Amino acid sequence: MSLTVYLNGKFISYEQAAVPVEDRAFLLADGIYEVARVYAGRPFALDGHLQRLARSARELRMPEPDLAEIERASLELLRINNLSDATIYIQVSRGAYTPRTHAFPAGPITPTFLIIARSFTANVKLWEVGIKAVTVPDQRWARCDIKSVALLPNVMAKQTAAESGAQEAIFVRDGFAIEGSSSNFFAVLDGEIRTYPLCNYILGGITRNVAIDVARKLGYAVREEGIPVEALGRCTELWVTSTTQEIMPIVDLNGRMVGNGCPGPVSAALHKAMRELL
Repeated sequence: MSLTVYLNGKFISYEQAAVPVEDRAFLLADGIYEVARVYAGRPFALDGHLQRLARSARELRMPEPDLAEIERASLELLRINNLSDATIYIQVSRGAYTPRTHAFPAGPITPTFLIIARSFTANVKLWEVGIKAVTVPDQRWARCDIKSVALLPNVMAKQTAAESGAQEAIFVRDGFAIEGSSSNFFAVLDGEIRTYPLCNYILGGITRNVAIDVARKLGYAVREEGIPVEALGRCTELWVTSTTQEIMPIVDLNGRMVGNGCPGPVSAALHKAMRELL
């Protein structure tokens, strides 16, 4: 069965979906996006994703998207495509205008609006064995709190990880490990859970928020504070959080074993509690 997508107010087949060649997301990375998980046909934390999408639009001075329309269209796509465990990808660009210019188009803005829902199966084995990661210099722009489609530095970081036999790259800025190329970063240091504080240098992850809330409910001390690179070797556990990875333990960083080389008890407890929540 052909996949149905939602493009500019219409449900159409994936094969028929087309965007103008001068769309600003394509030419200038002038667009924003979100990815939400679906479990047993029900989106998880969709409102959080939609509110973050609206915030990204405001920060880029784009028209605020119709969140009710996005929710209705997303649920309809799940029904049409008969999806149970899935992801919902939402992208909004400033639209297509001729000729290409860097400055915002003059006059009314007509955004390009796309939703793709497709089947997704998590790699459960990785939760059991953990992943490898490497550190890389953070060469992104200073507005990482906006979920922009301008992801080339993230792509290059992820490729560096892949070429090193790792699954994730951890960005380092001013001597601190701050977040992953497509995830938020956590550590257990001196008996406390640490994660970089919300600011313009990291994305306020939806799963990050859930993980912090779960950790505090379980009685763990959580400090939103930078993790010095020089302290990474003393961390007893490391993990990342994201929509598709949930809570993923890191067992090897830069070729050095983390803890005893297996997922640690804190990340395991958080993962168990989150799975129960889901």
